[in-house]
Amino acid sequence: MPILRKLQEFLDQNQVAYTHTVHPLAYTAREVAAAEHVPAREVAKTVIFLSEHGYGMAVLPGDTVVNLEQLRQDLSLARLRLATEAELADLFPPCELGAMPPFGNLFSLPVYVDSRLAGEDMITFNAGTHRDVIHMHFGDFERLAQRSVVAFSRRARATA
Repeated sequence: MPILRKLQEFLDQNQVAYTHTVHPLAYTAREVAAAEHVPAREVAKTVIFLSEHGYGMAVLPGDTVVNLEQLRQDLSLARLRLATEAELADLFPPCELGAMPPFGNLFSLPVYVDSRLAGEDMITFNAGTHRDVIHMHFGDFERLAQRSVVAFSRRARATA
């Protein structure tokens, strides 16, 4: 089953109001924000990491970058690294590389949400492709994602 359909069924079964939109190809969170006309801070980007306990999903605002050392410390891990592209392809076969939705529970992964994103009312995220996105209330995401909130991002440097 395509991940978009699986995600929509999951949201529908849990009676979540959401909007699905399609835009031209966008590979970065900032490109998604521009295509969807939303602030980059509302785009929930997904970063997959590997620790001694296995894989995990970190979800943070599109205008930030993950501070891996802070995440490692916050989760009391001895080691932590980003997943490789090959690992991402194995973990998320129904998704385009880098377009995983932030629902780790759909992939049996723990989810850690950055506290900056937790302050947003609405979030926007990739729905398995670099064209499909879902818009929904953070409160609904919070209820369904079986997540922990941690402070692990830092503001990204502005690009010229």
